[in-house]
Amino acid sequence: MLVIFLISLVILAIVALEVRDLLSAVIVLAGFSLCLAVSFYYLQAPDVALAEAAVGTGVSTALFVIAIYKTERGK
Repeated sequence: MLVIFLISLVILAIVALEVRDLLSAVIVLAGFSLCLAVSFYYLQAPDVALAEAAVGTGVSTALFVIAIYKTERGK
């Protein structure tokens, strides 16, 4: 099961780099962080997984979306 999440990490990283829309890239990056948090949980590091889920998926995604909408792209 861990192998599936590790392969999806590579795929999501490539997709986040190649997508042209910034908001779509942020959403893909949030999925990347979620897969990374699940991978940490499978590697028996629940504290790191919880921190990654909170900071990587939650806070940084919200900050990126706010920054996108404060630029000309959001207007």
